Amino acid sequence: MTQTALHPMTKLQRHVRSLVKSNLLKPTDGLWKIAFLYGDKWAYWKAELEAFQFSTTDPVSELLAVEEWEEAEPVR
Repeated sequence: MTQTALHPMTKLQRHVRSLVKSNLLKPTDGLWKIAFLYGDKWAYWKAELEAFQFSTTDPVSELLAVEEWEEAEPVR
């Protein structure tokens, strides 16, 4: 049995989805709101989001809509 490592953006997406389910974030909130949760790690996540053509003003729902993360542009 071979295990594949999760893409880091998949991990972020799962965490954000959990925050939405817990009503700590709304799907309409801007991605910038997750900066409060990641503190000093936000610079890394912001760069990752920008690499996938996201803006901090994009709604959380756009991040959650990605079906597969690859090193190229994500499928939205």
